[in-house]
Amino acid sequence: MSRYFDLMQEMERDQEFRFDQQIKPDFSIPGENRNLAAHRQSASDSTLRLVQRIFLQRTEESPRMVVFAGIDHGNGCSQIAASVAETLARNASGAVCLVEANFRSPSLPAMLGTTNYQGLTDALLEEDPIRSFIKPVCNESLWLLSSGPLAADSPNLLTSERMKARSAELRKEFDFVIVDAPPMTQYADAIALGQLSDGIVLVLEADSTRQEAALVAVENLRSSKIQILGAVLNKRTFPIPEKIYSKL
Repeated sequence: MSRYFDLMQEMERDQEFRFDQQIKPDFSIPGENRNLAAHRQSASDSTLRLVQRIFLQRTEESPRMVVFAGIDHGNGCSQIAASVAETLARNASGAVCLVEANFRSPSLPAMLGTTNYQGLTDALLEEDPIRSFIKPVCNESLWLLSSGPLAADSPNLLTSERMKARSAELRKEFDFVIVDAPPMTQYADAIALGQLSDGIVLVLEADSTRQEAALVAVENLRSSKIQILGAVLNKRTFPIPEKIYSKL
């Protein structure tokens, strides 16, 4: 545990980081027990705090296109991105698009109960308007641009000029864009995506993410001049010190 307390102290000294507890998509489950319902409500409240902190400050410089990237594989980044997109769609005026740019381990269609027929890969290879590849998730407020069918060279598309053009198109079509990216310790995709966005939120996993890996990721982002908007400490099993928690 001391390893994570040291990591949290390091990030406490860095004003750019904000912590949250375990976050999962806020889908109701009929008949769930009180403890699970209470945990779900707590996670929902945490997600709302994160959304308010990053997106709902109502300033001219408030981020509109944000990348979520885990430090390592399995940090729960896709779940968090989905939960943030859903919460943002419920609490902000305007439409939200959740983009699955994680070509390494896509999971959002199954998580959101939809298909992966057509998606970002198709949008990067074809000329139709971006909305031709996007699926509605919740009325007109939440939309999903899934990964689409993948090939061995699909990740190379993320650094193409076509990706820049599609990112600009997403900004025009939607009020907010949430991008789910692959883990930073294994791939450079999050850096490429971050350079097209207004900033990045890092996802760390308690009792798993190494301090050294997190600090390397931070340095890589800063050297690429990508703004770090916050960090989520996922699957936390110990209390966050009040000094840090009060900054949420």
